[in-house]
Amino acid sequence: MSRAMTPDADTAVQAPCETPRPACHGAGGDSDDLIELLFFAYRDFVGDPDRILAQYGFGRAHHRVLHFVDRYPGLTIAELLDILRITKQSLNRVLKDLIDQGYVEQQTGTSDRRQRLLFCTPSGRALTADLTQVQVRRIVRALDAPAEEDDGGRGTRAASAQDFLLAMIEPAERAAIRRLMARRATGRA
Repeated sequence: MSRAMTPDADTAVQAPCETPRPACHGAGGDSDDLIELLFFAYRDFVGDPDRILAQYGFGRAHHRVLHFVDRYPGLTIAELLDILRITKQSLNRVLKDLIDQGYVEQQTGTSDRRQRLLFCTPSGRALTADLTQVQVRRIVRALDAPAEEDDGGRGTRAASAQDFLLAMIEPAERAAIRRLMARRATGRA
């Protein structure tokens, strides 16, 4: 059973035991726009390395492992599990691929022989550098990009974040994403 809230309440119609959803106030529902732009920016941010990884038969999980093993040489399996918040089974599958293909190596811990310490091989470091380079290029381009639209004098952090996230998205995709978001905005009261 749902209960209706008064029109001036900060929550929408909700079922019992649900967390109330705050209504979007301000210029065009900035929080919804930020969330949506973040999804699109993430899609394109990981899409760049995805194309490189596909050439090796790897996916995003391989990228995450390479990223952290490269930045923290000697990382233990337990530390990596804690960072990635994935199951041991998931990590073992990905790690096996990376070790078997010569991108990561394991060494026994010096103080605790049960520990397995992880290191990138030269091939692993080179692949990680390639993956990082395309992501850094996208971030630098986004940070250097001028705001594409006048923010109507809002001058808010939300507007700056929107500009940044929009700049993270492939230029050819931005107009379509703006149209999609405008369609959602017209449904707001």
